[in-house]
Amino acid sequence: MFSKLAHSQTIAVLCRGVHASVRSATSVATKNTIQGPPSSEYIFEREAKYGAHNYHPLPVALERGKGVYVWDVEGRKYFDFLSAYSAVNQGHCHPKIVNALKAQSEKLTLTSRAFYNDVLGEYEEYVTKMFNYNKVLPMNTGVEAGETACKLARKWAYTVKGIPKYKAKILFAAGNFWGRTMSAISSSTDPSSYDGFGPFMPGFEVIPYNDLPALERALQDSNVAAFMVEPIQGEAGVVVPDKGYLTGVRDLCTKHNVLFIADEIQTGLARTGKMLAVDYENVRPDLILLGKALSGGLYPVSAVLCDDEVMLTIKPGEHGSTYGGNPLACRVAIAALEV
Repeated sequence: MFSKLAHSQTIAVLCRGVHASVRSATSVATKNTIQGPPSSEYIFEREAKYGAHNYHPLPVALERGKGVYVWDVEGRKYFDFLSAYSAVNQGHCHPKIVNALKAQSEKLTLTSRAFYNDVLGEYEEYVTKMFNYNKVLPMNTGVEAGETACKLARKWAYTVKGIPKYKAKILFAAGNFWGRTMSAISSSTDPSSYDGFGPFMPGFEVIPYNDLPALERALQDSNVAAFMVEPIQGEAGVVVPDKGYLTGVRDLCTKHNVLFIADEIQTGLARTGKMLAVDYENVRPDLILLGKALSGGLYPVSAVLCDDEVMLTIKPGEHGSTYGGNPLACRVAIAALEV
C-alpha cells in the first residue's frame, strides 16, 4: 500500500548509488545480442523501445528477491519497502508458496470452469471459513474483484432490494483507487487515471472519504445499491480514517439497506497487522475484496467474499473467468494464506 508521496520517497532511497553506475554502463540496446548479463541501462532502453510507455518505473533493474530483499542486475542489494504494493506481504519467493506452485504446476494447471477440479472446492472451503462468509467468487486481479463486486451489487439491487432496472447507483469515496479499467476510472477522482478516457460508466457517484454525514446524505437516495470503500486509502496517501468511521459506514449501510463493500486488496491479509483492516473496528462488510498477497506475489489471484443473499444472485453464464479458480491459483492461494 503506497501513496505517490511514499513512492517518491522510495525513489530517493532506491536510487542512492545507482545513477553513477547506470551512467557508466555500456548501452547495447541497439544490438540483437549482448555479451554477458544485461546491464541496467540495457534493460531500461530495451523496455522503452519495445514496451508501452504506461509506467514510469524506478531506475532499478531487479533480477531476484528473497524475503524482504531484492537484488539488481549489478548485484546491489535493497530492502524492499514497496513489497509490490503489498502483493508480497509474505516476502519474495516464500519457499512454502513456491513449493506449492511447483508441485501443482507438474500435476494440473488449468481446466477452465467448464469442468470441476480437485483443488477449487478445497480453496473455497478454506477461504470462506477463514473469513466467515458463505461463498467466494474466484478471479485473477484486484480490479477484476472490484468489477465483480459492482456486478454483484447491481444484480442484488434489482433482484433483492427492488431498485428499478438500470437505476442502481454505487457510491465510492474520493481518492479511491482500485484499478484502471473503465469502471475503475469512472469512479476515480485522479485526472491521471480518467482524463482522456471518457465517456464513463453511469450509475457511479463519488462522496468525500472519512465523512459520515456525506455518506448519510447520499444514502437518502433509495436507488443506492452499495458503497465501496478502502478501509485505509493507499494511492491517496495512506489515509487512515477517523476511529469509528468504518463502524459508522456499517451502521448507515445497514440502516438504508445498502451493501458495504470493503476493498481490502491492499490492506488485507495482514498488511496492517490484522488479517483485515476492518477488523480494527470489528465490523463485517457485506462484501470483501481480496487480491495481491492472496498469492504471495507468485500468481494473479483475487476473490470476492460474501453471503448467499448476494452471491447467488449471479447465475451460470452471467459472470466468470477462464483462469479464475484454476487449480494452480487455488493451490498457491491456500499456501499463501497458510503462511
